[in-house]
Amino acid sequence: MSELADRFDPALGLLEFSSITAGMVAGDAMVKASPVSSLYAGTVHPGRYLVLVGGDTAAVEIALDSGGTDTLVDQLLLPNVHPDVIAALSNSADTALAEGDSLGIVEASTSATAIVAADAGVKAADVSLVALRLADGLGGKAYCLFSGSVADAEAAVERCVESTEHRGPLIGTAVISQLHREMRDNLAAELRFNRLLRPDGAC
Repeated sequence: MSELADRFDPALGLLEFSSITAGMVAGDAMVKASPVSSLYAGTVHPGRYLVLVGGDTAAVEIALDSGGTDTLVDQLLLPNVHPDVIAALSNSADTALAEGDSLGIVEASTSATAIVAADAGVKAADVSLVALRLADGLGGKAYCLFSGSVADAEAAVERCVESTEHRGPLIGTAVISQLHREMRDNLAAELRFNRLLRPDGAC
């Protein structure tokens, strides 16, 4: 588990703004209002501003309330977040798949939806969360990947669908049985958003 996950209280909060100006103002207000760790605050595709904070649930709720709603396009409060989600966000998750592993794929239209799906899937089945990619390089979309047996990957993906129904339909889901070696090698590639998440919680 990453250093970030070790020191993390179990809640995540996310606000995504269509205005970069409003997002910067909100991010500053959030970390001033409540003792949260600022995991990331910055621009993401397509020209939006995303603030992702963590801490105990009460602190995260205060931060979200302080962020305002001007130009807000998406939000998330996720208590009791699984530590593998934090590891995936901070790029410290083990992305290696064993020979013969299956791959569960969940593609979402927003970062918040992908985080909800990742948390639900890894809690629902005996799978590893090998990737959680948000917004940058994806035109604002996001996705998460699970590895394990076919049955467990299917169970994780099914739970992802159920847990995100209230946020609207997912863009796509699939389970690939016995992922080819060359495709497994490509899963280690990073996208820009995750590289900006600092293990010490700084932006």
